[in-house]
Amino acid sequence: MRQYWVYILASVNRTLYIGVTNNLGLRVAKHRQQIHGFTAKYRITRLVYYETTSDVMAAITREKALKRWTRARKI
Repeated sequence: MRQYWVYILASVNRTLYIGVTNNLGLRVAKHRQQIHGFTAKYRITRLVYYETTSDVMAAITREKALKRWTRARKI
């Protein structure tokens, strides 16, 4: 059975990034390499929260719900 993770990463200055992956360890490592994109621009490297599910659609739905939350609620 496949696992999917919804995760939140943060930078030192508390910029947040929310994503979905099927390999959390590899995905966080890629973010930490800071090659390009949003996470590189804002130096987002710390994993601060994650949830797991076996349903990819549930993971995507949860990611979208978290992205709609206010910043205060995410923190």
